[in-house]
Amino acid sequence: MKNIYISQIKAGDKVNDLFLVEEKNLAFSQKGSPYLSLRLKDKTGQLDGRVWDNASNLDKVFRKGDIIYIQSRAVSFKGMIQLSVIDVRTATPEEMTWEAFLPTVKGDIDAMYAELMALAGQVVAPPLKALLDAFLADEGIASLFRRAPAAKGFHHVNIGGLLEHTLSVTKLLTMVADHYPKSNRDLLIVGGILHDIGKIREFTYQGNIDYSDEGRLIGHIVIGLEMLDEKIATIPDFPPQLAMELRHLILSHHGMLEFGSPKRPKTVEAMIVHQIDDMDAKVNAFQEYISNSEDNDSDWTPFHRLFERYIYKGSSIE
Repeated sequence: MKNIYISQIKAGDKVNDLFLVEEKNLAFSQKGSPYLSLRLKDKTGQLDGRVWDNASNLDKVFRKGDIIYIQSRAVSFKGMIQLSVIDVRTATPEEMTWEAFLPTVKGDIDAMYAELMALAGQVVAPPLKALLDAFLADEGIASLFRRAPAAKGFHHVNIGGLLEHTLSVTKLLTMVADHYPKSNRDLLIVGGILHDIGKIREFTYQGNIDYSDEGRLIGHIVIGLEMLDEKIATIPDFPPQLAMELRHLILSHHGMLEFGSPKRPKTVEAMIVHQIDDMDAKVNAFQEYISNSEDNDSDWTPFHRLFERYIYKGSSIE
């Protein structure tokens, strides 16, 4: 049972508790003495740790991605809290409650999934309805879909992030479908729900959120296409033209070749899904970066390397 979270730790605290090892490196001081440099995390944040004594032996006790129990003291270093670690052991199976260590979406996952199912229920076309039923009734897929993150480090990087992102995208797509009545509403809803489905296998999320071997070697777009083809094959007389448009929608949803899309959008529905997906991801990334900015004395965030800009936090209006 975890007792203290990173957000609660203050300089001078004695911290004997469980943490997830996000990074671990054996380094050497200027005098040649070995020490361990750690990046520790739980669901409330992350901080650095250092093992100064017995580092070589303790390095063999655990690996990156493990949950460990440490005995330590919190110290202030260059204005940041750091843990000076005295001893380490790996967690027991009973102590490995991953929900305490990985950030989780703020919303209720069951409620979000129910809302997504309701949107799926709006689909009228029998082949598309059967396709969604094949995906959402598959408990192996559904259970992973509820937990998977949407990314490793850009947007919706938390347990349930893929579901949160998918729900947001699909809700926005229903609004856009009303605005552009000549678009295929059913195809937009199915595209919203399935465009990132391959991410349930692209990432590992039992320890650190990271890429799976399949994710690194193949990627979620091709994985999603394979999953789509597998489900379509189980539906008798699925229209070939509709199948092709769905495949194109998944293949093109990143928009540009340089952003990982094998194809650029060439249908109205594919273009809409790409634009809404891109907008939702970037808005979430902006909001999270602003929220995580620790400098309360400035109206600007630190420089965002991926966006290549500072982001304005906005001024409060009384």
